[in-house]
Amino acid sequence: MRRWIIRIGVAALAAVLVMGVANREALIRLQAVNTLFAEDRIVANFSHMDTLFETAPIPVSRAPTQLPQGAPMTPPEGFDNWLDRRAVTGIVVMHDGALVHEQYRLGTGPEDLRISWSMAKSYLSILFGILVEQGAIQSLDDPVTRHAPLLAGSAYDGATIRNVLHMASGVTFDEDYLDFWSDINKMGRVLALGGSMDGFAAGLTETEATPGEHWQYVSIDTHVLSMVLRGATGRSLPDLLGEYVLDPLGTEGRPYYVTDGYGVAFALGGLNLTTRDYARMGEMTRLGGVFDGRRIAPEAWIAESTAASAPTAPGADWQYGYQWWIPGDAREGEVMARGVYGQYTYIDRQRGVVIAVNAADRAFREAGADDDALTMFRRIADTLGERG
Repeated sequence: MRRWIIRIGVAALAAVLVMGVANREALIRLQAVNTLFAEDRIVANFSHMDTLFETAPIPVSRAPTQLPQGAPMTPPEGFDNWLDRRAVTGIVVMHDGALVHEQYRLGTGPEDLRISWSMAKSYLSILFGILVEQGAIQSLDDPVTRHAPLLAGSAYDGATIRNVLHMASGVTFDEDYLDFWSDINKMGRVLALGGSMDGFAAGLTETEATPGEHWQYVSIDTHVLSMVLRGATGRSLPDLLGEYVLDPLGTEGRPYYVTDGYGVAFALGGLNLTTRDYARMGEMTRLGGVFDGRRIAPEAWIAESTAASAPTAPGADWQYGYQWWIPGDAREGEVMARGVYGQYTYIDRQRGVVIAVNAADRAFREAGADDDALTMFRRIADTLGERG
């Protein structure tokens, strides 16, 4: 009996060791999730996501056209304090297509591939418009299940593509980054442990409203949009974004997506690019879909997607389009891509200004943080607009 017990113990220990080796990478990724935003790690982590998570390269071959140099910007009052307050790591300012200010901080540099977080949503919107024009998507009023049948019977059953573009899917989803048990953090653990993002989306079963009834920011909606694009084309998101958006724009570095354990791109926030590259996207959007003399996205789609068309509450401080943010008191031609921890691509068409910002702002959830950024962006735009 004693020998039998010893043998069982040895076998159990061996099994634990085997499982430990097999799951070592997953456990490391889980630890990465738990320390991703730690004060002493956040800056470095945001430049090295490929060392923490599984990733997929985005195929690009076109060398970028160098951004033209303009007369240096005179920073507005309070600029340096704002950089400190918001833990800005990189900022690129363009005026009328020329680079007028570029600055990197907290140990980062122009070559760093910085995590987009939810700025990736606006990239997906641009890609959507291109594929709609090509006919891969017949109608925004088609149900998402037409191209993503895995969602049949889920909370998304009955939602249209337009509903989901608007963040008006009606799906119940807790977006609180500070709550360990929130849906957004559960999703993060699925990603870290090599689970399936498609399976996570299909596993959501609760709704809080009829699709299209009202706006509610639900990040997993963007993953559902990627399921639609993949289903409609039979291609991966990195391949699609590379061919139709990033390669035509040109990229400074070798871009990549964070992925789940099945190689599926983390569409809602896993894009990694340089700050200059985010500025290129903003400039293309400012010009209605054109960059460096080449049409990349349909002009009509850029106009439609960046208009405040989602069913947000009347008088809300922020309005929404198709995966784009619009200030409630927007000036003509003003729109923004926005991500957690202080990532922004701000566009003021009227004044010809584009501002790309990467940051590691652990106070991003404080009341007024986005308004703080908007105020500074408008000061910059006004300063540049005055010089013509």
